[in-house]
Amino acid sequence: MSEDWKTKYGTRRVRRDPPTLEEAIFAAVGMTDDPKQQAEIAAALMGLPYEDVMAEVKKTGRALARSATRVITGEQGAQRSVVVERRVVRRFSNDKRTGT
Repeated sequence: MSEDWKTKYGTRRVRRDPPTLEEAIFAAVGMTDDPKQQAEIAAALMGLPYEDVMAEVKKTGRALARSATRVITGEQGAQRSVVVERRVVRRFSNDKRTGT
């Protein structure tokens, strides 16, 4: 979709794209933790059937469950975030190169 309007500098055009389903689910995840409510919110934003959106929310939920950030609550109830990073192993060859 695009919209044109005239200004003193000439015609201006703005492109307006509706959000994708992934963007709607991302917004719903930020609002609530309940997957059913997330699907309802995303379905309302996109105008899609609830069942179709619920399948995508479940896929997204599985991916978020595998994320590397964990929240641990201590004895006093203070939350601490622990980020787990995987080390990348780089392998080098043993041949020696000459610097000519």
